[in-house]
Amino acid sequence: MINFDFKNPTRVIFGKGTISQLGDTVKEFGGTKVLLHYGGGSIKSNGVYDVAKKSLDDAGLRVTELGGVRPNPRLTLIHEGIEICRSGGINFIIAVGGGSVIDSAKAIGVGVPYDGEVWDFYTGKALPAITLPVATVLTIPAAGSEVSFSSVVTNDDGAFKRPLDINVIYPVFSILDPETTYSLPPYQTACGISDMLTHVIERYFTRVSDVELTDRLCEATMKTIISNAPVVLADPKNYAARSEIMWSGSIAHNNILDTGRIGDWASHMIEHELSAINDVAHGAGLAIIVPAWMRYVYKHDVERFAQFAARVLNIEQNFHNPEITALRGIDALKAFFKSIGMPVSLSEIDIKEESFKSIAEKVRKIDEDKGIVGNFVQLTEADIVEILKLAR
Repeated sequence: MINFDFKNPTRVIFGKGTISQLGDTVKEFGGTKVLLHYGGGSIKSNGVYDVAKKSLDDAGLRVTELGGVRPNPRLTLIHEGIEICRSGGINFIIAVGGGSVIDSAKAIGVGVPYDGEVWDFYTGKALPAITLPVATVLTIPAAGSEVSFSSVVTNDDGAFKRPLDINVIYPVFSILDPETTYSLPPYQTACGISDMLTHVIERYFTRVSDVELTDRLCEATMKTIISNAPVVLADPKNYAARSEIMWSGSIAHNNILDTGRIGDWASHMIEHELSAINDVAHGAGLAIIVPAWMRYVYKHDVERFAQFAARVLNIEQNFHNPEITALRGIDALKAFFKSIGMPVSLSEIDIKEESFKSIAEKVRKIDEDKGIVGNFVQLTEADIVEILKLAR
């Protein structure tokens, strides 16, 4: 186990009816003029908007709205949000939606007090020191952005999708009501399940030794996601299962599972370029890439892959040949993704082999100084192309 410094400052308000606490909680954090940020019309059709807006109005807060966030949130709308906040004297941002809305809100938050171009933060040219406070009302359990120090946005100019990871952008509080997820389409639910599961997988495959506690925490989280996935897909209004999925998504990305270990993250870096190209849902892209990455790198630590297969996917251990166990686990994970309706090949999302080289080049440019893609195994451009071929 390596040294670590852990803090997660986000207050979580979880359970039925908790959205009604939104306005008063914003006031606790000093909000007076707020930007209500959201995506399309789903929060209006399922009633979340009405409850949130009433709570803000009842608290006497002045509300300005900015909708229109798309999956893989765009820099153009972030620029618009920054100008709205500056011109309107807004001092608090509320994101109502899933990871894309929350990531967009975080970008607006750090962009408002910054004199330069907010994209600087996502390319590493600058680091934000301050932000407008951001709170979230989570309606799509998936990305874990409601409790994380991460934001990922897309720049249409060049179709670049880049992350920002820094403590200053943790939300000050997040409201999680599992009932808000009842109306999610099955595919969106499944994309969220895939997203949160792969967040744990990225952390699980580490080269750091003596991490038994966080191994077990990761395994418990993954098993909980996998066991509840078919329940919520078959019975969307099962509150118990929805609660397990919603809280698992937060635990998967609030960094408690990172403590004392170093995750890989190559699959996420590769997938970011897929969704930048054709707007595939992040979870769907990860369902394609992660099993292919596993098959490409498993020989670097066969025992860990066999452990994953046995402890998480209940594959019978072959102690004489752990490679058999490892490979069966990879196959079982891919079968799980397929069973919940995820694509499991690039052909299903119309990514052609002729684009593999350019995807690999863009992935390698994410960190031009270090040139590192992956920590479990560091990948070259050629390695990335081979992973994409395995995902065909």
